[in-house]
Amino acid sequence: MLQDDGSSSVTSSSPLQNFPMMSLSPTSFGSPYQWLKELKSEERGLYLIHLLLTCGNHVAAGNLENANIALDQISHLASPDGDTMQRIASYFAEALADRILRSWPGIYKALHSTKLLVVSEDILVKKMFFEYFPFLKVASVIANQAIIEAMEGEKMVHIVDLNASEPLQWRALLQDLRARPEGPPHLRITAVHQQKEVLEQIAHVLTNEAEKLDIPFQFHQVVSKLENLDIDKLRVKTGEALAISSVMQLHTLLAHDDHEPHKRSPLGFKHLNSLHLQRALLNQNTLGDLLEKDTAHVFSPGNESASSSPLSSTASAKMDGFLHVLWGLSPKVMVVTEQNSNHNGTTLMERLSESLYFYAALFDCLEFTLQRTSLERLKVEKMLFGEEIKNIVACEGGERKERHEKLDKWFQRFDGAGFGNVPLSYYAMLQARRLLQSYSCDGYKIKEENGSVVICWQDRALYSVSAWRCRK
Repeated sequence: MLQDDGSSSVTSSSPLQNFPMMSLSPTSFGSPYQWLKELKSEERGLYLIHLLLTCGNHVAAGNLENANIALDQISHLASPDGDTMQRIASYFAEALADRILRSWPGIYKALHSTKLLVVSEDILVKKMFFEYFPFLKVASVIANQAIIEAMEGEKMVHIVDLNASEPLQWRALLQDLRARPEGPPHLRITAVHQQKEVLEQIAHVLTNEAEKLDIPFQFHQVVSKLENLDIDKLRVKTGEALAISSVMQLHTLLAHDDHEPHKRSPLGFKHLNSLHLQRALLNQNTLGDLLEKDTAHVFSPGNESASSSPLSSTASAKMDGFLHVLWGLSPKVMVVTEQNSNHNGTTLMERLSESLYFYAALFDCLEFTLQRTSLERLKVEKMLFGEEIKNIVACEGGERKERHEKLDKWFQRFDGAGFGNVPLSYYAMLQARRLLQSYSCDGYKIKEENGSVVICWQDRALYSVSAWRCRK
């Protein structure tokens, strides 16, 4: 995509010609890096990818002098309010710098000791994500249809929401249940969230809606992180039909049980060869080509046996135990929405290259949705995507919560816990497609995959929705 002002996003297709063959050695630079300012937008985007991957390589190897040189160059090219690639590079560079600082816990803690987490801002930015992107809206439409179909004829329905952050999904479900030919059931929703004020807001909205629709309704709040959840507090009762919903939450349970501080560790893959990247930059026509071909060649998971065998690098006793506990509750259906990308690799470079794919697509979505000067766009990119990128790239051990995995891994996990896949219905797919068609942008797509759904930007699958039931 070429912007009107001549700048490029990650999907730019303008050819690169005569890209300078520059190394990352300190001797090749001279302040004020005049040659950087002379790069065209396409060259700048490709070179930013080159710098990010090379910087990541140096960080992983503990070569902080060269990492610092690369970060210095990135600072002259990247910008949080520039084009798509400039914005992405800003947050990945911040994440790599954060990883370096974690090598010195004293310095890191001192720099972050006065940092404030404003709960209201965190809630607001997640609402913005729900509003500006169709992903969670599509997921909620599919989930509600799966629940309605599973609960046909049931008079006592209990829904457990493992990540209750938005009331609109359940408000729509109340309206759908009211329209059932047999009449609405008695509905009880148990909502889990770590922030009490979020639950209180949801309770207010849903209680008012249930009264308006004359539906017998109860709302039960459980203030807890998912990792600390006491299952008994869900108050699942005999005689009620249970549905469980999890939206972008289960992956947090994949964090390893160790909580050791970050250590510098050698790169699992072969070190990135500078000449190889320079030649790749000359030969690739687009940023997408570079990501697809060059990083796949250098950082392919197949190069490392630890990540080539299913679940070998991501096995989690906590996740397996939690799914087995949910199976013991005998839900009629469990609907799971997750990021569809492999951000749970064992090495920094694997996660860096995979997350570049994923977030490039999300930043590109915003390029079509909001103006570059939009404060809302800046907040979503910095407070949501930027923090996720930082967690994926900078953190290790128990601190690394953003352990997104692809749909096939979730199939393995649920199958191992005694669940069977529930193919999503034609009507659920139809509703999802109609919702996407209501957006003016045609870049959003959905695809069926093994009876489940992946929601895409262009051809890049970003989120998955799957439904499950107990296999007796």
